[in-house]
Amino acid sequence: MSLPKAELHLHIEGTLEPELAFELAARNGVTLPYADTEALREAYAFKDLQSFLNLYYELMAVLRTEQDFADLANAYLARAAAQGVRHAEIFFDPQAHIARGLSLGTVVEGLWQALGDSERDHGISTKLIMCFLRDESADSALETLQAATPYLDRITGVGLDSAEVGHPPLKFREVYEAAARLGLRRVAHAGEEGPPEYITEALDVLGVERVDHGLRCMEDPALVERLVRERIPLTLCPLSNVRLRTVDTLADHPLPAMLDAGLMCTVNSDDPAYFGGYAGDNFAAVHRTLGLTEDRLRELARNSFLASFLQDDEERRARYLAEVDAYEFGDAVS
Repeated sequence: MSLPKAELHLHIEGTLEPELAFELAARNGVTLPYADTEALREAYAFKDLQSFLNLYYELMAVLRTEQDFADLANAYLARAAAQGVRHAEIFFDPQAHIARGLSLGTVVEGLWQALGDSERDHGISTKLIMCFLRDESADSALETLQAATPYLDRITGVGLDSAEVGHPPLKFREVYEAAARLGLRRVAHAGEEGPPEYITEALDVLGVERVDHGLRCMEDPALVERLVRERIPLTLCPLSNVRLRTVDTLADHPLPAMLDAGLMCTVNSDDPAYFGGYAGDNFAAVHRTLGLTEDRLRELARNSFLASFLQDDEERRARYLAEVDAYEFGDAVS
């Protein structure tokens, strides 16, 4: 679905398609424990978040050089552009790469080879968000933030991802306070597998401006009221939720109820190489399965630009919103 949209919840490492994984493995002399791309795709039968993360980190071994990261980002941008993405705020996981012996500079410089020219090459404006791994220590997060200081001209914000249960937002209070002092925007995964209380904690302790996932807010009516009142955006990832068994089937997804409640929802792809679809695929899936009307789809697209960190370029935001308003769905969506 080519409806103009911003993608606000996208892990660049999660865009590593099997074909590119094998190509980079061959380039870098890495042996993957899979016979071919088809065997690798068969490994994408996840039973929960942790089973996905195990494979996700395993495949990162093929990413070794700046060129690898540039190729990864360019491949994502080409696919995203074909599905109507006009602006992307892209997550990356520096600790996972540093632990493999790479420098933070290799990762950032490589990604920036693609992101720096993304508007010229793909018609997509971009921002970069550095995520801390919540199953690593708070000290490691602080060290990572300090190591990122030379690259803050290219890093817009910080996020919090990886295994949620047992790693509450409170653990990262100090690093988020430091990030705020540096003028970085703040988001965090909360309420995917973790309880609604993690969403509240992310807001009150970490000062996040956007909640990534936030699905389980629906278990707490008072929290829903607060999110609506404060216009806190939620970056939902429907196909991811199904693949990771957060919801049993897409038909069970609470997105329609969340919109009816007045929540500022956006639709994103999360880790599209693993979860069966990019941003446009997610829009098409919720339209087809949940029966979202054209007005609802347009609302989701408008929300994505309104929730983006484009405060430094309101003219651009207004232009993107005008594209959404002018979009004609055609026969494919009726």
